[in-house]
Amino acid sequence: MSNQKRTTLALAAALAGSIVVAGAPAAHAEVVDVNYQCVTPIGPKGAVSPIDIKGVRSGAGYKLTMSFQKGVSSSPVELGKGAMNPSAVIELGGAEQGKIQVTGPANSEAIPANTPIRISDLSGTYTPKKSGKVTFTAGVLTIKALGTTTTCTPKNSPGPSLELDVQGAGGTSDGGSSDGGSTGGASTGGSTGGASGGGELPRTGPLDSAAALGTFGGTVLLSGAAGVLWLTRRGQRATG
Repeated sequence: MSNQKRTTLALAAALAGSIVVAGAPAAHAEVVDVNYQCVTPIGPKGAVSPIDIKGVRSGAGYKLTMSFQKGVSSSPVELGKGAMNPSAVIELGGAEQGKIQVTGPANSEAIPANTPIRISDLSGTYTPKKSGKVTFTAGVLTIKALGTTTTCTPKNSPGPSLELDVQGAGGTSDGGSSDGGSTGGASTGGSTGGASGGGELPRTGPLDSAAALGTFGGTVLLSGAAGVLWLTRRGQRATG
């Protein structure tokens, strides 16, 4: 291999590496303690539960998953299998204001009387409309069981559990509002966040970041290979 070819390949690899680092998606997530105060059929109850919210790309938006690490209420009677149905609201902030409705399956096992009700993971779909940093914060939790409704409201002004720096379909970053959302993973409206126009959406977690890095790296390396081919043909013409 000629010195010219070696130099060109080295430059292409260096360029690919620098663009991969710069193109990595921006996301920040943390577990936040939420002080839920609940209005139940037998009086007020409350508990603090750590809340985790994750966002994973799904089509033109995100699949959001809200996880409760502790129970927030209890029942004076046993709740049989499938008797309890939870749902909640995730509050949007930053580049876009609004709410996303998330729901989860009914309890898969009976819940004994006077024990904390463990909430299953709640999920929904969020389709972005604005660009910029968007925050996702735990909102009101609703528990329906045995014909009754318990409403639990955060009282400690919790901080966001998730923040994403995204590109929305509108391409603007002047903020906005959206009351739409989704229930059970089917989108019924939009909110802030990632690009719905086909752009790369940030995700959370190391595997998601690795996938994004691989995509950017592969694109740039292909461009570098094309540059090498062009330089080689140009040299052949000049010597011929």
